[in-house]
Amino acid sequence: MNKIIITRWKGQLLTVLFTGKRAVELGLEADRSILGNIYIGIVKTIVRNLNSAFVDLGNGQTGYYSLTDNPESLHMDGSRKAVQCGDEIIVQVEKEAVRTKDPVLTANLNFAGRYAVLTAGKHAIGFSAKISDRDWKEQMRSLVAQKLGDQAGVIIRTNAWQKDEELLHELELLLQTYQTVLENARYRTAFSMIYEAEPEYIRSIRNCPLGSLDGIVTDVREVYETLTAFSQRFEPDLLERIEWYEDTGISLRSLYSLETILSRAIQKQVWLNSGGYLVIEHTEAMTVIDVNTGKYSGKKNQQDTIRMINLEAVDEIARQIRLRNISGIILIDLIDMKREEDRDLLLERLRLAVRSDPVKTTVVDMTPLNLVEMTRKKEKKPLWEQISHVEKG
Repeated sequence: MNKIIITRWKGQLLTVLFTGKRAVELGLEADRSILGNIYIGIVKTIVRNLNSAFVDLGNGQTGYYSLTDNPESLHMDGSRKAVQCGDEIIVQVEKEAVRTKDPVLTANLNFAGRYAVLTAGKHAIGFSAKISDRDWKEQMRSLVAQKLGDQAGVIIRTNAWQKDEELLHELELLLQTYQTVLENARYRTAFSMIYEAEPEYIRSIRNCPLGSLDGIVTDVREVYETLTAFSQRFEPDLLERIEWYEDTGISLRSLYSLETILSRAIQKQVWLNSGGYLVIEHTEAMTVIDVNTGKYSGKKNQQDTIRMINLEAVDEIARQIRLRNISGIILIDLIDMKREEDRDLLLERLRLAVRSDPVKTTVVDMTPLNLVEMTRKKEKKPLWEQISHVEKG
């Protein structure tokens, strides 16, 4: 079962998701992260050879805007058409700024709920790959199409399976939010924020499978009040699981060893229970994870030993990728295996291990040198960069 802890660390809100006794997700955010926010920006520059533009969001902030991904931009009157320099357009922050790169902007506005993500600008109706019930999907596709008309598309999340009424009700709320954004844009000036995304900890709650969340504990008063208001409106069943922590004898950070968890989550070396270990290295182009036998001294034959350590390693790698928010290209150097069945077993185990990650993660293949290639969608800064920014800050 899952528990979410929310507290402050060096002026940032720290959200930690525990599954059992192990942390599986960490989130650091300033009180005002811009990820998911919607703004009225001004097209500052169009770079034709890159088929992209840079959009001024005000206060010295510029965002990168792909014209390939956004051939038609969302204008103030709600119309969609190509942009020119100086145009005022409605954009959402799709990805946070990473190192020297500007935040990535999109005209395809997304509004996320527990059961669905409304995709304004894309009219397709998609379902989570984890929903295998074809009859239910066909039934819901028809009902959802009637509800949305030509206003927007939707991605139906795993949590929605057999929650027909709840899904349709949530779609109504998401459509209302989208329509309010468009209406507000008509009367706002350039650089205005017309929609503020929910904080990280609300997204963590929505990403938890239904019925799997044991409790939410916080010692931050405004967070407690936001959680209570959110639950009263959207998820009344959560109310009794929200706990205000006020023990002055021991802090929430100490009770759950959060300083230790943060420290270990940015170390290069990660020990495995078997005595093997991982080395996690970040480069400009990718993240490389090396698996080593380390201190293992068991009595099994060599191939069985290698298989056992590799199996433990891929489970831990899936956890570390999510915990550290590693994204982009990931290359895993497993201990060499000679048997084809062992290689197939490892790939299947890794694919299974990353299925619980709410961020799209794809295990591509394994090369003849036992190098596993995988990718994870970039949405926000990796944990090491977030911590580095806070400590320098």
